[in-house]
Amino acid sequence: MAFTATYDACILYPAGMRDLLVRLAMTGLFRGVWSDQILDEMVHSILRNRPDLTSDQLDRTRQLMCDAVPDCLVTGHDSLIEALVLPDPNDRHVLAAAIRSGSQVIVTENLKDFPPNALSPYGIEAQSPDLFVLHLIDRSPTTVAAAIERQAAALKDPHITVAELLDRLADSGLPRSVASLRQR
Repeated sequence: MAFTATYDACILYPAGMRDLLVRLAMTGLFRGVWSDQILDEMVHSILRNRPDLTSDQLDRTRQLMCDAVPDCLVTGHDSLIEALVLPDPNDRHVLAAAIRSGSQVIVTENLKDFPPNALSPYGIEAQSPDLFVLHLIDRSPTTVAAAIERQAAALKDPHITVAELLDRLADSGLPRSVASLRQR
């Protein structure tokens, strides 16, 4: 049975990680979700740090993400935000989206902002992207490997090999996942 995972904006910021996580959500191993607020945060962060990109380009990225993953946009969670307590109040919208979507996991680099005592009443766990992908590899290594092969094949300017993509993914925060894939 598939589970639901809410993606935090911080893991959607790096292009390679975002591409892989969207591709993994397309596999059916789980249901990947996010909200407009999460996407707004992603776009704002990218524009702040990447002056070479435009709002139009990121609007296209945003639309492609939503087109690629059916039923990914969480709505109707705003009314939950005020009552939630997290170390960073600005992260409450992520937890609200996770609750509304029935997520079991929030995938984030900011684990300290989603402590177990705040998430457990909702049956939710925060996981780093590396741990999340490791769990997916345990579930179906061939599915994860195929998603990475598709990702490498889609990169044409410049073309990179699967091994080069794995190096990039390891550098961007998936070292244990990449090591696990290389051992198989």
